[in-house]
Amino acid sequence: MDRKAFVKLAAASPALASPIYAGCSDGNPGSDANGAVIGTPSLDSQTGFTFYSRLAEEWYRGGQYFEWTSTTRNNQGRSVNVFYRTFGDRSNPALLILHGYPTSSYDFREMIPFLEEDYFVTVLDFPGFGFSDKPQDGYSYMLEDDAKLVDYFVREVVDLPRFHLLTHDRGGSVGFAFLGNYLASEEKEYEITYHFISNGGLFLPLANLFQAQISLLAVRGPDLTRERQAQPRRTEGTPQQLANADIQAFNDGSGARLYVGKYLLERAANEYRWLDNLRESPVPTAMIWGLQDTVNPPRIGNHIWYNYLDKRSVESSYWVLPTAGHYPQRDEPEEMAGIVRTCLEVGVPVPEEENAFMRILARGRTTTSPVYMGRSIIENVYFPGAVTYSPDGYSF
Repeated sequence: MDRKAFVKLAAASPALASPIYAGCSDGNPGSDANGAVIGTPSLDSQTGFTFYSRLAEEWYRGGQYFEWTSTTRNNQGRSVNVFYRTFGDRSNPALLILHGYPTSSYDFREMIPFLEEDYFVTVLDFPGFGFSDKPQDGYSYMLEDDAKLVDYFVREVVDLPRFHLLTHDRGGSVGFAFLGNYLASEEKEYEITYHFISNGGLFLPLANLFQAQISLLAVRGPDLTRERQAQPRRTEGTPQQLANADIQAFNDGSGARLYVGKYLLERAANEYRWLDNLRESPVPTAMIWGLQDTVNPPRIGNHIWYNYLDKRSVESSYWVLPTAGHYPQRDEPEEMAGIVRTCLEVGVPVPEEENAFMRILARGRTTTSPVYMGRSIIENVYFPGAVTYSPDGYSF
């Protein structure tokens, strides 16, 4: 497709030019005017777990499990059960999504319906998260181990010869480790065809971590864990709050958070190497950032874009969602899916043609519309014309 056709198609894209929010319904009956509901207990006979959220229970019952044997030496060959789900037709292009901390694959529940008709979407819950096992007896939850888990999942569980990769938050760190292993492999058993990166602490010196997160790495961690476990379980609230509470309570996610939160130490030790891998990656990449994120503010995305993506010869783009925060897939699911579709189905303009592209997008903007940041090859910016500047004046 030529660039004129691209600009025309992108300008006509309903997700970019004139988005209409069409998120999934809450799915919980009995909501009051504020959307709050009282959870109805439902016992899962297989696990003995009581659900209070119909949304969480439906997500759980739609999934499957596979067994993963940890490669981390301190885990001594321990195996855990890992939850996953798939959506759409296997004959369509595949999209693998990696979730963040301290949540789960459920984060993408409202975004997936905008993609599953044309893509085979697959998600999983890493060990320590969601509906997967969450051992708390000294098990080390490692990013590098999760990267190898993703490799196993792709090859042995869902058998994807080619796929796009979308990551969020902690999943971005796993994705960077996974990418490094992929680039180092001489004989690749699959192809990563596009790499989407969204909000996360992907460069910790610029993150705005809460003191509670830092305390998880220090001596106060066990105390915080006991305090969190002692809190009564939420059984009423908004449908989203109930679903999150159920998923966190499954296999005692509150107790596991102390252990999974230590990933920040591994992130800090490896982030420069992982970002260097991103710079050298031949995989087309799009970075998507919710502008209102206060934990991982846009300065992280700006830093990664300018230092690791902007000057790559391979297709790269940077998008900002002005009305989204840390979870753009939850705050603006249709807009997030629209960016994914635009990159995959249309492509992004070369730097010389992006000004016209941005002007066309601006004509149909709403408050939620994505902003395409564009390439910034500053060295090529100049003022062509018939006059010349000098301290003595201008030549005419």
